Amino acid sequence: MEVSHGIRSITAAAAAKAAEAALACGAGRGTPVVAAVVDHGGHLLALLRADGAFTASLDMAREKAWTAATFGMSTDRLCTLVGGHEVLRDGIARRPGVILFGGGAPILEDGRLIGAIGVSGGSEDDDRACAEAGIMALGL
Repeated sequence: MEVSHGIRSITAAAAAKAAEAALACGAGRGTPVVAAVVDHGGHLLALLRADGAFTASLDMAREKAWTAATFGMSTDRLCTLVGGHEVLRDGIARRPGVILFGGGAPILEDGRLIGAIGVSGGSEDDDRACAEAGIMALGL
């Protein structure tokens, strides 16, 4: 029996690159956003706020990233999974730091969770697109 295993995690440099790409995506869409990147355990590694982005988006971006990392799926997918189960949805949504709308996405390397990105400040479509741009900047 193995007693331990190795866990891969996103690097600080990769987290910064993903956050920068997400902000660039927002700028290209005419939307100032905030991007947060966390490691596999949901711990913050990078947080960037574009000029003009809402201050409230700082917490929302971080919480979207944390939700995606700790549940291992996008915030959209989590919302869909619990959507038809009122008690489950309400129980999860009331947990501190959980966000159940678009803009949070896991970062996977070879199918394994290494971190997550959360973007806030635009529409859900803007936030989703910018999160994806952050992941794409990593070549994943």
